[in-house]
Amino acid sequence: MSRTWLSIVATVALTSACARRPAGPAEPQPKAFGAAVVSVSGEKQAAGVGAQLDQPVVVQVNDAKGTAVAGALVRFTGAGGVGFQPDHGLTGADGQFTTNVGLGSASGWYRIVATTQDSTGKAAEVQIDEVALGYQERLGQKLNEIHCIRCHDSESTAERVSNHDNLEAKPHAFTDGAILNPMSDAALIAMIGHGGAALNKSAEMPPYANTLTRVEIEALVAYLRAVADPPYRPQGIFYASN
Repeated sequence: MSRTWLSIVATVALTSACARRPAGPAEPQPKAFGAAVVSVSGEKQAAGVGAQLDQPVVVQVNDAKGTAVAGALVRFTGAGGVGFQPDHGLTGADGQFTTNVGLGSASGWYRIVATTQDSTGKAAEVQIDEVALGYQERLGQKLNEIHCIRCHDSESTAERVSNHDNLEAKPHAFTDGAILNPMSDAALIAMIGHGGAALNKSAEMPPYANTLTRVEIEALVAYLRAVADPPYRPQGIFYASN
């Protein structure tokens, strides 16, 4: 069978399948229009690859004066296998729209986009970043929750009272890429394993070499690199041109 014939057969089969596919619910018609869409909550979460984020993503549509707009249509899009439940709908009485986000199957940063339109059809959007963690990074995340977050996160929760403000040298958040990105993996491994004093830093940072294995310390560094903001971009090997 020729390639042309295979192409025709595939096209016919695809057309027939599309014809049999039940139509989804019709997109709701907007009842109002806004001039801007802004992120309310759910940005820069970290979860395992292919997992749903713990918290929903919430955006709000505002008019030109910054007042919330009810009944505006919002659409969510994203690349790399990101999924939304739902991916579009109308804002509520508070001008907000909520979706649950499932990450793609590869680790790294994912950018999702929420879009709305004004009465002339001009689009307004907000870009929201989320982080998908691979196996090593997920291990680091769990170790952080056990050993590190109480000091490195300044906010207390119902499950955890922060120790951050009790320390003379305030620990940097693991997301503080501006400070931590320039540090080498070797320096971070040494600090975690041997304590802050090993790098002439605060002795309030205790050593973990007798608590964590080398694999676990490397996983912590991998997690730190994954959630760094701005994102960590390692320097590669550069060769002189001829």
